[in-house]
Amino acid sequence: MLYLDRPSVPWRGRLWSHLISDVSYAELHAFAEALGAPRRGFDRDHYDLPAERFPMAVWLGARVVPSREIVRLLRTAGLRRPKHLHHPVPTPRAPARRVGHSG
Repeated sequence: MLYLDRPSVPWRGRLWSHLISDVSYAELHAFAEALGAPRRGFDRDHYDLPAERFPMAVWLGARVVPSREIVRLLRTAGLRRPKHLHHPVPTPRAPARRVGHSG
């Protein structure tokens, strides 16, 4: 199931909601894609969703819940990634090429 809170977080002259899934990140990403939300809106365990996308998210089936429910739902589902515990995955580096020495 997808959930979002009402747009109430001000940032850059807009109000924002938080969109989450209590099933999986795959479900969340698929829903966000259908909604037209860019992947850069994903923040650890939720999407930051501008107020103008809120009505469409509800129309597509996201359930509106109070803001305090967002974290509770994520924790219950085991999908919460708190900022202080989240470590970004480093970009893999190409293995160094060894120059052989024939002799």
